[in-house]
Amino acid sequence: MTQPEKLAPIVREVSVSWKPEEAYRRFLNEFSSWWPVKTHSIGGPRIKRLVFEAKVGGRIYEEHIDGRQFQWGKVLELDPPRRARFTFHPSRPESTAQTIELLFHPEGSGTRLELIATGWENWGKGAERARRGYQVGWGLVLNLWAGRITMRMRLITGDWEGRAGASVDLAWRQGGLINSAEGEVRDSGRIR
Repeated sequence: MTQPEKLAPIVREVSVSWKPEEAYRRFLNEFSSWWPVKTHSIGGPRIKRLVFEAKVGGRIYEEHIDGRQFQWGKVLELDPPRRARFTFHPSRPESTAQTIELLFHPEGSGTRLELIATGWENWGKGAERARRGYQVGWGLVLNLWAGRITMRMRLITGDWEGRAGASVDLAWRQGGLINSAEGEVRDSGRIR
């Protein structure tokens, strides 16, 4: 069996006025306060809480109001305030995960966050299409983290931007995703 062809990583950057320690803390420790759960999650309005356990081996997961929990990934490395690495596979089997690396670069009196997403070939069928979608999605997520945009956006030729284009309401089809989500943590491995 041949190995799937490696796909190029996604690299997204955003600069903020926060020092690296603050930027790192806001991303990891305050993850649930800024992540757009209504549009970028498995359960949307059914989410009770979103958790990013900021420790090596820690889990990233969402818990629904009914108690079900869906794992998004696992923390691989932490080097505060310079770097964090984790797997990312919301609603998919862990074997299809991408690896996300966050690099917090000092930039003047602030920080430039560089996000690198690799391992797209793990996705399997549809990897190229998924990669294109995440290219847009990670840009949106980083701009939300930086406090630059709101959830009502305009779509312009493959990238999100706030000035012109066809209006897109991001609160979309959340219902069907839960039924097909493969990342639910079953009772035997329940996150506590």
